[in-house]
Amino acid sequence: MKPGARILYVEDDETLQFITRENLERKGYEVMISNDGREAWDLFKSRKFDLCILDVMLPKLDGFTLAKMIRDTDQDIPIIFVTAKSLQEDKIEGLMLGADDYITKPFSLEELALKIEVFLKRSKVIPQTVSDPGNIRIGNYILDQSNLTINDGREEKRLTYREVELIRYFHQRAGKLIPREQILTDVWGENDYFAGRSLDVFISRLRKYFKNDPGIRIENRHGIGFVFKVKE
Repeated sequence: MKPGARILYVEDDETLQFITRENLERKGYEVMISNDGREAWDLFKSRKFDLCILDVMLPKLDGFTLAKMIRDTDQDIPIIFVTAKSLQEDKIEGLMLGADDYITKPFSLEELALKIEVFLKRSKVIPQTVSDPGNIRIGNYILDQSNLTINDGREEKRLTYREVELIRYFHQRAGKLIPREQILTDVWGENDYFAGRSLDVFISRLRKYFKNDPGIRIENRHGIGFVFKVKE
């Protein structure tokens, strides 16, 4: 856990807000709360946060709009969406806006705490080891894991933590057929319908990032999985 990490928690259900805040503060986090999206945006602009937890349905400014404003300002900060079961497709829309993960109401406080801890461990800099250097060359691209960017010499794109994780995962298994179930279990930690939809969203993003190099392809083997191909 990152000591003293500051979390922006935006939730208009005061009971849930109180319980969640109390639980996270017991774990050592500093939690700043807001009841509506507009107030949350003012808070975000005035203070430094390490992670955001956003409800989707918010007064004054909805969670999607707030997330887009946050992401336009800070490409690195992890964003976790909280969605209601009746709004399951919100998960996909949230991911397409640049969120890193989601959790569904009613949720386990321990599950939320675990997701927070995972993202804060990665934090602003993905830990580097001898076998996991900061930069990885993939075709004409350089993946900078420390700064969460990918660059082909003409254009630099900012990435989310999950995108870096998935690119690295594919690169390490280049040329091999990887079953969908294996990707979901290894990267998402779960294999269900919405994790599968999330994977499809991220695959679409990765194809756009690599579009300037025709030697890089993510091939879909229908009903089986994907093959990441790089022509060196």
